[in-house]
Amino acid sequence: MKSTLSKYFMWSLVWIHVCLQFSVAIAAAVFTDNSVDHEGASSNPMLHQHVKRFSGLYTGPYFDTSIATNITAQLGTHAFLPCKVKQLGNKSVSWIRRRDAHILAVDRYTFIADERFQAFHVESTDTWTLQIKYVQGRDAGMYECQISTEPKMSHFITLNVVVPKIEIMGETDIYVKTGSTVNLKCVITQSLEEPAYIFWYHDNERVLNYDKTQKEIKVERVDKDTTIGTLIIYSGRREDSGNYTCAPSNLDSASVLLHVLNGEHPAAMQRGKNSAAPCSWSHLSAGLVLFACCSTPRAALATLLALGVAGHFLGWAGT
Repeated sequence: MKSTLSKYFMWSLVWIHVCLQFSVAIAAAVFTDNSVDHEGASSNPMLHQHVKRFSGLYTGPYFDTSIATNITAQLGTHAFLPCKVKQLGNKSVSWIRRRDAHILAVDRYTFIADERFQAFHVESTDTWTLQIKYVQGRDAGMYECQISTEPKMSHFITLNVVVPKIEIMGETDIYVKTGSTVNLKCVITQSLEEPAYIFWYHDNERVLNYDKTQKEIKVERVDKDTTIGTLIIYSGRREDSGNYTCAPSNLDSASVLLHVLNGEHPAAMQRGKNSAAPCSWSHLSAGLVLFACCSTPRAALATLLALGVAGHFLGWAGT
């Protein structure tokens, strides 16, 4: 009887030990799984991505379409085309010029000989930017931001190039009398950015603003896209005559011719010395009277009648 109880007691102890070991094993497995979910995800990014993919939280790269798709830049300035990509992962971002399908850049690497083009990505942001320096008119058009997924994902941005207009107000030939004050106004319109400077040239020599009693230069921004540069010449002299050119920074120039006269009439100067003077009524009438005096009475009468008709006609034409 004692031996039977001893065997039963031993088997009970063995069974309890087995149960305890099994319980410990199950608890360890549960703890390890929780550690992977909470700690392993932050310490192992690849595992974290795998968990996100499996759970449906990671959907792959996509474009943020809230950013502008129409960019306007002024001729000669720098243009910045943004492309915002979310959840890029290990994919690449390329920039392609649509008009000739030329690959401009892949990630940060440039694939065009034109050094004006450059792609860059600011760390900790989702924005990939294509920079075009010193924009030219031919740069206008559509650009494609492409993600290297299969199939490819594309986002399009249009670049508009604004070309400012420049002109000097008034005629291309300006006539003034000696001692007059001359105001040359150079008007620049459709200019998104104010010119850094406006230089004036007189016969290819720069006009300086040192002596304001003789010449003065002013620059004024009168509207969001309009700038006026003014050259004032006080007490104009004959030596002030010549070509005047307005030359803003990064823009074309405009020119006029200034004529400072010593009392002569501009029309006489334009005709020149060899041009014939118009036939006046006094000359015509004197010739007809002389002809009448030296002719027969019948011819004289006809001449006088013709003289009266001509005088009436010229008087009517003059009115």
